Amino acid sequence: MSARGVKIIGTSYENMDLAEDRGAFSDLLKKLEIPYPRYGVARTVDEALEIANRVTYPVLVRPSYVLGGQRMRIVINDHELERHVLTIFKHLPDNRVLIDQFLDRAKEAEIDAICDGEEVHIMGIMEHIEPAGIHSGDSAAVLPTYSLSVKAVNQMVEYTKQLAFALNIRGLINVQFAIKDDQVYVIEANPRASRTTPFIAKAYKVPYLKIATKIMLGTHKLKDFKIEPRPSGYAIKVPVFSFNKFPNVDKSLGPEMKSTGEAIRFIVDLSDPFFRELDRQRYMYLTR
Repeated sequence: MSARGVKIIGTSYENMDLAEDRGAFSDLLKKLEIPYPRYGVARTVDEALEIANRVTYPVLVRPSYVLGGQRMRIVINDHELERHVLTIFKHLPDNRVLIDQFLDRAKEAEIDAICDGEEVHIMGIMEHIEPAGIHSGDSAAVLPTYSLSVKAVNQMVEYTKQLAFALNIRGLINVQFAIKDDQVYVIEANPRASRTTPFIAKAYKVPYLKIATKIMLGTHKLKDFKIEPRPSGYAIKVPVFSFNKFPNVDKSLGPEMKSTGEAIRFIVDLSDPFFRELDRQRYMYLTR
């Protein structure tokens, strides 16, 4: 559509393509001096093996231009890597494969924001219950964050603003992070509405989708909207699975999304029994 002169509302095709091309996006992070896991882009199995041994196992293997973590895997040795890369090239023959260093036992968080080209408004910052490596759609997440340091949160906000301006975002952007030893790494940026956008809008009672749409149309700027202070307490995103309808499906969680929906749970503070049980599950993930 863009090549034929059709105007795309909001963020341009070129900048959406830059964010979705995993290799090009990693090059942008390098240019902006934003920390990211060591990586390489492979076009052959031999290149993939060389990269994986250079960045060291375990590695996250993923093709560009996919949604829902399709065909993303964490692999731990050459045999697994070769088998999975061959599968990717078989089903996506014109794609490239990104090999990322996997940050084991890292925390994961994400930011949803709106950019109008002049300002960036942080809609919300969510901290995942499960560690990095579980797809964001399958992870329970807490809004706002509950265990990250002020330093880490400030880094996340700063990196989001840098990326929003570098990608010339007009409307919504979602940025996902891994946090290990209080160091923040950018995993990916999605120049679109994410599944957490309506969640944050409902939790904070702000019509963020309407605001973002008006900014995408070019009729308004962020300064035209009065956004009320956020309520106290926490909102928890709880994934919904349909394993009872598909009993033979592998129920283990990983980089490829398996949830079919989500629910919202409001709590007053972190002493709530529901949250404490979720946090206990994270501890089990990290110590197993």
